[in-house]
Amino acid sequence: MDDAAILKKRGYVLGINLGEGSYAKVKSAYSDRLKFNVAVKIINKKKAPHDFLERFLPREIEILAKVNHRAIVKTFEIFETSDGKVYIVMELGVQGDLLEFIKSRGAISEDVARKMFHQLSSAIKYCHDLDVVHRDLKCENLLLDKDFNIKLSDFGFSRRLTRDENGKVILSKTFCGSAAYAAPEVLQGIPYEPKIYDIWSLGVILFIMVCGSMPYDDSNIGKMLKIQKEHRVHFSNSKSLTVECKDLIYRMLQPDVARRLHIEEVFNHKWLQTPKPRVPLATSFVKEGECSQNLRVLKSEHRREIERLGESKTDRPDYKTEFKAVPRLEAVAEAEDAVPEEEQAEVNDLTDHMQKIGIKNGDD
Repeated sequence: MDDAAILKKRGYVLGINLGEGSYAKVKSAYSDRLKFNVAVKIINKKKAPHDFLERFLPREIEILAKVNHRAIVKTFEIFETSDGKVYIVMELGVQGDLLEFIKSRGAISEDVARKMFHQLSSAIKYCHDLDVVHRDLKCENLLLDKDFNIKLSDFGFSRRLTRDENGKVILSKTFCGSAAYAAPEVLQGIPYEPKIYDIWSLGVILFIMVCGSMPYDDSNIGKMLKIQKEHRVHFSNSKSLTVECKDLIYRMLQPDVARRLHIEEVFNHKWLQTPKPRVPLATSFVKEGECSQNLRVLKSEHRREIERLGESKTDRPDYKTEFKAVPRLEAVAEAEDAVPEEEQAEVNDLTDHMQKIGIKNGDD
């Protein structure tokens, strides 16, 4: 029985293809019961790798069934058929994902970014409070609902933390995610604290939101690592960001894991608190090449402002089981010193190895 027939029996009318990988695809569908469109992830277990079936899929299903938060994509139903297909019916991100939105519209003003990032931070705090880590935070995994609210998705690399007999978190040895959003310790193959890894990725996301560009150029991993380990974060002079915004980004992109912020500190940071109104807020999105602080177009509310920009469509990615290059945004230009050949070769060898095997070491 094909997918359309199976879903029809469950009360869904199959729609368009949203994305497809080697063993999974995502389609839209209309739910007769819910009376609105949903996304359906269809996983073919016969084509999926053993490691995915044994570890990652069971964890994702368990976590999706557990989490319930307004800024996390809602899961309506999960079922499996006798021919080895798993169907996960989820909330549809009707406005696409955050990366495509920024690529088409440019950087986001601080006032709107604050609202979106507060939603995301709230979702991560909820997960971390449950000892659940995401480990693949990036703009492509942040969907936008009809009102342009953030919806965290894709828990393919998520897991629950494990602790030793003294309650101390056992470090993770699964090096996963996307290189552009991965923390230095992950890129170097150092066992890491997963919650702290998530914080680094949040820092990259916030930088992209307010700058409209990547903080680091991941086309040269060795050079990128050198910049990250020296704790250099370059903000373009064309972006007039507040000191508080820069401070939060800088503290999240801290290479020293002992000094990197925890989610409670992110959530309670001064920048995320509602600012005292000085004038009616300018919540306009930045046009390409324009600085958000120079835009003073008055809007009555966030929803109306974004609606004028139109909808952004996106293909949904499949499960990520390796470091992959993300759709390109330009990295911030900064003059850098050359990376020593020995160090560059060592890092490139590690990165090449990670790209080939995808998941490495351990059972986590």
